Amino acid sequence: MEEIMLDAERRHITGKRVKYLRSEGYVPAVVYGHRIEPINLKLTERALRQALTEAGGNRLITLKIKGIKNPKYVLAREWQRDAISHAMLHIDFYEVVMTEKVKTQLPVVLIGEPPPVKDGEGLLFQGLDTIEIECLPRDLPPRIEVNVEGLIAIDQAILVRDLKLSDTVEILSGPEEIVVKILPPVKEEVEEVVAEEVPEVELLGEEEEKPKAEVEEKAPSEK
Repeated sequence: MEEIMLDAERRHITGKRVKYLRSEGYVPAVVYGHRIEPINLKLTERALRQALTEAGGNRLITLKIKGIKNPKYVLAREWQRDAISHAMLHIDFYEVVMTEKVKTQLPVVLIGEPPPVKDGEGLLFQGLDTIEIECLPRDLPPRIEVNVEGLIAIDQAILVRDLKLSDTVEILSGPEEIVVKILPPVKEEVEEVVAEEVPEVELLGEEEEKPKAEVEEKAPSEK
């Protein structure tokens, strides 16, 4: 697997003053772990975006910190973006120990198209977008690929227990959870609208007022 590299520098600016870092194209960050004291960092937003595009939150990043000899192997745990501009505001990295297992969520990627779905006779329902796993950092897969072409009948499903992963990866999600399932197509019920006859209403009481006839002009009286 190709190594994802990311350069960083120590950061001495904290609190509200970090806005000056952002104005210069840097993103404030922190790296932490159960064996190290948290280290405040800064890194360029461009390099960070590129690394996150490749790694997401489930692939190891080799973090090279200026002034520290050995790189740190980290996972991106949490990042914040501006709601309007989507600019990166902050990111947390978790340092892993290569000899200790880590827990993480892997994305589920569906491969292929089931025949019932292709023929328009069924719908593909995806019950899980991620699967929780545990393994050593070096054995961490980037994703879980699920081939759905073998689903050939309505109500046929793939459960978590059906997934086949490496012996070095333990699945923690519930074995009976549905990953994908073929559902019957939804039938659109067309409601028949029956036009009702509106009965004529007979007006009772006073007769409808008739328009007054135009008054004929009388000739002037003779003297």
